[in-house]
Amino acid sequence: MRLLESVAEHEHGAPAKQLARETGLALPTAYHLLRTLVHEGYLRRDKGLFFLGEAAERLSSSGAQEKRRSTIAETLAHWRDAIGVPVYYAIYRDGEIEVMCVSDTPGNPAVEEWADFRETAHAHAIGQCLLSQLDEDARRDHLDRYPVQAITPYTVRDSHTLLRRLDRTRRMEPVFERQEYALGTVCAAIPITMGTTAATMAISLPAHQADRLAAATRQLQSEIGRLLGSLAISISI
Repeated sequence: MRLLESVAEHEHGAPAKQLARETGLALPTAYHLLRTLVHEGYLRRDKGLFFLGEAAERLSSSGAQEKRRSTIAETLAHWRDAIGVPVYYAIYRDGEIEVMCVSDTPGNPAVEEWADFRETAHAHAIGQCLLSQLDEDARRDHLDRYPVQAITPYTVRDSHTLLRRLDRTRRMEPVFERQEYALGTVCAAIPITMGTTAATMAISLPAHQADRLAAATRQLQSEIGRLLGSLAISISI
């Protein structure tokens, strides 16, 4: 590990003798370890100099990815506590809805996924918000694969009605859903478009607290606007 750290400090590579000196290793030991690291792909050797290899770069990438996950989870937890509601983060990737992170508490539990979120985008705020960010062809493709079906008495009844609703949704406008996915629950989702990827932050409340939904959504919008730049959410998480 000390050898890897030492190599990482030399953008233009370093010879074995220098690396041995910097790490305090005997030169034969350093040579042996360097050969092993090259063989395993953690280092590469070019003209007597050692550089980080693909395996080390993958380690770095995985670490950065885990750090992003941790940052998102911490931010959602902050918003959960500040607003007093469960908070969800989801994206639309490769034609599918992916709920990436949920932050809730025993006192404010998240909605139970009793019907597959991927197959019921038409019924919940997360799905409707993500679909609203897609172009017409992508929407129709999704609904061809996952047809509209009523899962509560309040669910939109057909794809034509849903598409009309989505067409009326203004860009970056929150989407509200009341008991369409789960009886006794109301939800709101805020669109977040980064590049070509659709994403959303969403909240849910018990139906008897529906009068809090609009204010909680505005508060989440304010929090997102204040922190999103520093959060730097990676859509490719």
